[in-house]
Amino acid sequence: MRTLGLDFGSKTVGVSLSDPFGWTAQGLETINRKQEENIGPTIERIGQICKEHQVTKIVLGFPKNMNNTIGERGEKTIKFKEQLEKATKLEVELWDERLSTVAAENLLLEADLSRQKRRNLIDKMAAVYILQGYLDSKPNNII
Repeated sequence: MRTLGLDFGSKTVGVSLSDPFGWTAQGLETINRKQEENIGPTIERIGQICKEHQVTKIVLGFPKNMNNTIGERGEKTIKFKEQLEKATKLEVELWDERLSTVAAENLLLEADLSRQKRRNLIDKMAAVYILQGYLDSKPNNII
């Protein structure tokens, strides 16, 4: 049982995947979106990833404002969630992603990566932060 983590943006979607035990999140890929309004190819790729990795649940970063309100990006994320659930037939859980991109950026800066390398990794790393936060919030099922 694997969980997929997503950082949904207007130009890209960062993708992360849990290990089979649901303990750790690893970056998988960044999906580049050609047109913000055409979500079909993005959902199709996510569906392929879900089948390939036997994903049973999706955690979608939910961009709330710092005062806990929902802005335009949050509204688009809710619509994306609904389309994703319909297409994949999987549960999609929204997860507060405030500051996940900032945390990912700081980590990549500490790693002393060039601006271009950071740009290529930031969305995938933000997806890792989102998914790892979700996994850490769940009780450990240690056998």
